[in-house]
Amino acid sequence: MPKVKTKSGAKKRFSLTGTGKVKRKHAYKSHILTKKTTKQKRNLTHSGLVSTADMDRVKLMLQI
Repeated sequence: MPKVKTKSGAKKRFSLTGTGKVKRKHAYKSHILTKKTTKQKRNLTHSGLVSTADMDRVKLMLQI
């Protein structure tokens, strides 16, 4: 059996925490920032965690 490759898009977007949870960045922070409030942009800066409903799919993409 050949090695199973990691999805390269997922490799760039997600990272693991020490406890095995998957960290992600918020969307809507890359462009068209003039119409967004400062508070909204500040809150999008912080990283979040992948929801438990999507955790299995993301881990499958990362081959964990």
